[in-house]
Amino acid sequence: MLCRLPELEVLPAAKANGLGVVTWAPLHHGLLSRNGLRQNDLRITEQKAEVDKVRNQLEAFRDLCKAIGEHEDNVALAWILANPAVTCPIIGPETVEHLEGSFKALDLVLNPDVMKKLDEIFPGPGGMAPEAYAW
Repeated sequence: MLCRLPELEVLPAAKANGLGVVTWAPLHHGLLSRNGLRQNDLRITEQKAEVDKVRNQLEAFRDLCKAIGEHEDNVALAWILANPAVTCPIIGPETVEHLEGSFKALDLVLNPDVMKKLDEIFPGPGGMAPEAYAW
């Protein structure tokens, strides 16, 4: 959700040609997880500048997830799996509990209102290529 540039050309081309896409780091190295705003996490502390840059988005995302009763990581994975060009995300769980918890995203269907709010929080690239590249 923090990097939506593949929506310009990669995902539409994959879908048009019947190819599947395997996404890497769909939780943006933990920023989109339930611990994304916790500054005492060593990995997040090392990314403090990036957290500060997207803090408002992460807080809005956390609030939306809280409102729908889901964890941030499950919503982020469900969002990426909702794209028909995506075959699967590559996740990096640190524990068995993290792995088992991520299975929830397989059954989580985000309704159109939630998808719209996610687009508002994390705006896409601004249309299709090549128009989105225009000045």
